[in-house]
Amino acid sequence: MKGKWAAGIPPRNFTWVIRDALAISERPGGFAPHHRRVRRHEEIVWLRSQGFTTVISLLPSTHNLQAYADLSLPALHRPLPMAGDIRPALADLLRELRGLLQAGGRVLVHQDELSDRVVGVAAAYLWWSGRLANAQQAIIALEHLVGHPLAPAGRELVAIAGTLGGGGVTGDARAT
Repeated sequence: MKGKWAAGIPPRNFTWVIRDALAISERPGGFAPHHRRVRRHEEIVWLRSQGFTTVISLLPSTHNLQAYADLSLPALHRPLPMAGDIRPALADLLRELRGLLQAGGRVLVHQDELSDRVVGVAAAYLWWSGRLANAQQAIIALEHLVGHPLAPAGRELVAIAGTLGGGGVTGDARAT
């Protein structure tokens, strides 16, 4: 491949949460009926060219996992349950993120769209890991990064992270 497309294109709504370490975006290639195989390929090429070491998909389905494998980009499928107790899955995800980042990884987390669940996971990680002092700081930081308020679904993930322990969470566990 030659020219300006040789390095690929960034996924839509790509946002660094921790510069050069943790990013969030919509699913490479787009979501649902807007998904395009060629665009997915270009976006995965870009992720590889930017040094990403792992993609974490929060999708309930295994969409894109084979495309990541075909282009030699390690990917993990970590869906968060839509119903029931989300705490075990969120705790595992936060611990896994911490391990990847502490090992020097460059990680992208996505779902179909850059939804409140993806943004909420990122905010939850910032607080849970101790990078920010409290839930409110994490929520405000992510709202600033993505340019819109975090809805209750995202705020709930931050609040749950405050109950998990094991990270850097201290003090008030309210995410309001």
